[in-house]
Amino acid sequence: MTTTTPASIAGSRAASTDRAVGLWLIGCCAMIFAMAVIGAITRLTESGLSIMEWAPVSGALPPLSAEEWQRLFDLYRQIPEYQQVNAGMSLDEFKTIFWWEYIHRLWGRLIGVVFALPFLWFWWRGRLDRRMTMLLLIALALGGLQGLLGWFMVASGFGDRTDVSQYRLVAHLGLALAIYAYLFWLALGQLWPRPERSRDPGAGRLRRAAFTLLALITLTILSGGFVAGLNAGLVYNTFPLMDGDLVPAGYGMLAPWPLNLFENHAAVQFNHRLLAVATVLACLAVWLWSLRLDLTPVAQGGFALLAIVALLQLALGIVTLLLVVPIWAAALHQAGAILVLTAALWCLYHLRVRRQTLAA
Repeated sequence: MTTTTPASIAGSRAASTDRAVGLWLIGCCAMIFAMAVIGAITRLTESGLSIMEWAPVSGALPPLSAEEWQRLFDLYRQIPEYQQVNAGMSLDEFKTIFWWEYIHRLWGRLIGVVFALPFLWFWWRGRLDRRMTMLLLIALALGGLQGLLGWFMVASGFGDRTDVSQYRLVAHLGLALAIYAYLFWLALGQLWPRPERSRDPGAGRLRRAAFTLLALITLTILSGGFVAGLNAGLVYNTFPLMDGDLVPAGYGMLAPWPLNLFENHAAVQFNHRLLAVATVLACLAVWLWSLRLDLTPVAQGGFALLAIVALLQLALGIVTLLLVVPIWAAALHQAGAILVLTAALWCLYHLRVRRQTLAA
């Protein structure tokens, strides 16, 4: 009598790709996308410090009694944000900011469940080979690390500050982008395991340029995290000039000078503007370059989409600035940033070159 085990099933049925796995990973990416937008709203509504306890399991339940609401409100009233910014806030007003932070944390828990349970099912059914299993375990570990980093970020606002550290905020954002990009790339590998390859010799150089562009896009998004962390979008609400100057007068006012890159409102906003314009110009450049090459239709369409999304994102950023950062516009701007990143990843994945072409 033979015994059926996950390992034996994997040996007979496992394949390197699985469309169902790919669709599941795309669903996880969509949830991370939504999480980034919810996180932006949480930041914009100054809600991130409203929950002062780290309770990964019991914290999934909201307050269920008037006594519990009052206890949480009393905890919040002990920190500088309440004492210096929200002094006199009522319990009902506290509930408003509480719910945004609660939804943010609850959505993070849901992402963990939506990732972990299907992962175990796919593994048990032998739908994952050894390599894919290890890659997904890495993603699971990164998700746990992101939860810890989120609490580390929130805890920075319990001391002398009235908000969270912009450095920790950017680290939290950066890891979210890394997890999103990682899962999206794995999903593409499951849904399009053998992307069509271009015969054009210039495609290899364009692919290397696209990698550089991806790094520029990431840097631009992270610079936006510093703008959000310092509330730097609430000043210099004109474009293209800043208080009548191309480069604001207070750009280098802090000492030592490198602090200006991360703690000076004028410098942080200017850097983000500069990087954003450079990113859009680079997206347009690689699109125009792609038109001169014999690429696959999917790759060619990807570069066109990247240029369009980048232009729309720049326009939305300008609107957000001119309107002094309304929540709806800033949330859409956060979503647009991830769409630009997604388009760049799509282009990179589908811009493949034949080995014979590279050798030539």
